[in-house]
Amino acid sequence: MVDFELGAAQERFADLVWANEPIASGALVKLCEKELYWKKPTTYTVLRKLCEKGLLQNQNGTVTSLVSREEFYAAKSEQVVKESYRGSLPAFVAAFVSHKDLTAQEADEIQKMIDGFKET
Repeated sequence: MVDFELGAAQERFADLVWANEPIASGALVKLCEKELYWKKPTTYTVLRKLCEKGLLQNQNGTVTSLVSREEFYAAKSEQVVKESYRGSLPAFVAAFVSHKDLTAQEADEIQKMIDGFKET
């Protein structure tokens, strides 16, 4: 079972891994130093925590994901709908678009997605 509860720093770290995987742990340390201004121990601590959560793995010094970026953000979105909108996708969509004018193109794209996922 993957724990999808991540802090902002952990999420930024995971994004770096997803964008660069597979990546050697030493190269990840250098990347985190450049991008996040982290020291080596911080990188390895966060890596260990995300491995424990089941999101990443570090095998023989090579870091890869066990969960794709798309799977992670899909699960996170589902969690928001469940917790904030009592599981109601229509309520979530209504709240999201109530403060934003949709262009005709956006509305058409959304309608195509809905049509593609409709149960028959």
